[in-house]
Amino acid sequence: MRNFHLPLPDETYDKLRAEAARTNVPATVLARDAIALWLKQQKRKALHRAIAAYAAEQAGTSFDVDADLEAAGVEHLMERGKADE
Repeated sequence: MRNFHLPLPDETYDKLRAEAARTNVPATVLARDAIALWLKQQKRKALHRAIAAYAAEQAGTSFDVDADLEAAGVEHLMERGKADE
């Protein structure tokens, strides 16, 4: 574990301290969890952007979705939707 000094605006600091008191969880734990969650979200967004960019680049090429496979997937979802009704 490493220490990291993070100056916070007064309002953010006060809200963090208030939440720590309300939940009886140390402010450092709340901050660490919030940062970990943010980093995880950033990683997911980056992956989504990379997949979307790849899909856009491959659109219309031999790496694009197979038309028969796509049709079968749509058919499956339509049948599944009817079963849920």
